[in-house]
Amino acid sequence: MEIISSLLILFILFVVLVIKLGIKIVSQADIYIIERLGRFHRVLDGGFHIIIPFFDSVRAKLSVREELVDISRQQVITKDNVKIMVDGIVFLKVFDGRMAVYNVEDYKKAISNLAMTTIRSAIGEMSLDSTLSSRDQLNANLQIALGDAANNWGVKIMRVEISEISVPQDIEEAMNMQMKAEREKRAIELNAQANKEALIRNAEALKQEQVLQAEAIERMADARKYEQIALAQGQKAAMEAINEAALSSHAGLEFLLANERVKAFGELAKNTSNDKILVPYETAELIGSLSVFKEFLSPKKAKNKDNKSAEQGEI
Repeated sequence: MEIISSLLILFILFVVLVIKLGIKIVSQADIYIIERLGRFHRVLDGGFHIIIPFFDSVRAKLSVREELVDISRQQVITKDNVKIMVDGIVFLKVFDGRMAVYNVEDYKKAISNLAMTTIRSAIGEMSLDSTLSSRDQLNANLQIALGDAANNWGVKIMRVEISEISVPQDIEEAMNMQMKAEREKRAIELNAQANKEALIRNAEALKQEQVLQAEAIERMADARKYEQIALAQGQKAAMEAINEAALSSHAGLEFLLANERVKAFGELAKNTSNDKILVPYETAELIGSLSVFKEFLSPKKAKNKDNKSAEQGEI
């Protein structure tokens, strides 16, 4: 009985062991690489799985989450022969567990070493200023270079970040002096630009003022022109009226001529520069003009005399 009890206990233990070895519960964030008799058999994703004990075994457990790999701090020489210290971080994710296990011994270590050599190669083709100012471009180039190699290992490079770039103390001091000189140069350039813009604005204001003055002069000239045109038109209208009056009355024309002669004679009489008085040659015509002028000024009197004579004749 004791032997049977012992065998029963051993059988139960064996069954429990078989069940334990045959049942695999995989986490959602992990994958299992299963080998059967030493060869790759399949990949177990998250969930409940059953395998054949003693024939199937778990070769590796991998995480499918995004992982972080440190790039060790190392010394790098730039294109312009400046020694700098660089370190970084690589973010990766396993997308093929079989390749990650069988194509490389340790994909994390391999990617870390590959990242170090790639950084040396990339920075060696760049100057110090380009390395410091183009860190994003450097990260993108490293991601492309690492991605091509990591694809053969079943790993996808998500991103690469250069976390720190340290320069020697003397180089840092020289860079600070250069930055200060650039700032002073920039300040001088801005001051010169401001003075230039001020001169341009003053010139434009002076130009605008001259344009406005020219426009005012032009308007004044136009006003004078219109005034002269209006005066000429008035004189023309007056001359036409005189011509019409002359055509209708000969005495009116003689009156105008006599008036002009009298004015001219008066101007000559006012001349006191010498004792001589200039008398027109045609004195008789002047006297005749005076008589015409007198008659023209008193047409009503002559008309009244004619009317009285006519009335006396009738009587």
